[in-house]
Amino acid sequence: MPASTLPRRVCRDCDGFPVVAITTGTRHHDGTRATLRIACPTCKGTGHTTPASVIPAGR
Repeated sequence: MPASTLPRRVCRDCDGFPVVAITTGTRHHDGTRATLRIACPTCKGTGHTTPASVIPAGR
């Protein structure tokens, strides 16, 4: 039986869609639209995050 890996957590800010293309409204000389590719700043374009570290609280 193959070993299974734990599923990685989906980024809560981008919901797994880490890169979007935004049109600027202008066009290139060949007629295509000029777009900007923006990556999620939280997961840095991966779509996944690592679990937060647990910091013990108390006295």
